[in-house]
Amino acid sequence: MKDEKRESETHIAVFHGKGIRRKLVNNKWFFSIIDVIEALTDSPRPRKYWSDLKVKLIEEGFELSDKIGQLKLVSSDGKEYETDCADTEGIFRIIQSIPSKKAEPFKRWLARVGYERIQEIEDPERAQGRMKLLYEQKGYSKEWIEKRLRGIAIRQGLTDEWKNRGVQKEVDFAILTNEISKATFGKTVEEYKKLKKLERENLRDHMDDLELIFTMLGEASTTAIAKSKDVQGLDENKVAAKQGGEVAGNARKELESKTGENVVSEENFLDVPEKLKKKRKKLLEQVNIAY
Repeated sequence: MKDEKRESETHIAVFHGKGIRRKLVNNKWFFSIIDVIEALTDSPRPRKYWSDLKVKLIEEGFELSDKIGQLKLVSSDGKEYETDCADTEGIFRIIQSIPSKKAEPFKRWLARVGYERIQEIEDPERAQGRMKLLYEQKGYSKEWIEKRLRGIAIRQGLTDEWKNRGVQKEVDFAILTNEISKATFGKTVEEYKKLKKLERENLRDHMDDLELIFTMLGEASTTAIAKSKDVQGLDENKVAAKQGGEVAGNARKELESKTGENVVSEENFLDVPEKLKKKRKKLLEQVNIAY
């Protein structure tokens, strides 16, 4: 059942620091061609690059209709758009026509991603282990990683609950997430990303421990409220999301009143100076929240 639910979701795989959107369809990964091209070429206009490459591939006799389809993927604005995608075999064929020093490492990465999916179906704990290793390689602390992984589990539980209560569209997930974020931090997700000077990056990957804790509290509270009130549909879930966010928002305000420090930080977590990290770690020790 969980695999069936995941087929409607946009996932991000990371190659050399570049996010590549993908979607699971019948236990096969389909990748955004635009994202692949951007990762391989660093082109400032990957859509134009792909448009020109399609003409070339057709001239070479490549049957695009057989290998390429469109799937709805979530874009940086939180909305879904029809996007050209291809499975592993199709991507292999496309990158043969892209002159890039990254082509061979990307092929190995692509093959590994497909194999890891098979492993994860057989043993779901592998997925968590792989994610943990990825964060470690990026330089995150073990304490932060534990919170991030816990947050992912809480988020998954929340989205599963939303689906069970009549909310299915990614755009509706974004609406509900914004309700929680506004009530918790006083900002929508996009406003928060703008504060941290982020574009396509994952906001939560740039939160520090305190921000992650209050994010978890808001989402866990929303799940509990939705269950207790047996809410149904988007409108009722919006009310529950706002109430869940208010639980976390009130706790945040109480901490800020006692410490005189803002929980919301404009810093990208990995760029925070060590001195500031230590300062915020002291604040973290004052938080009396079970997460």
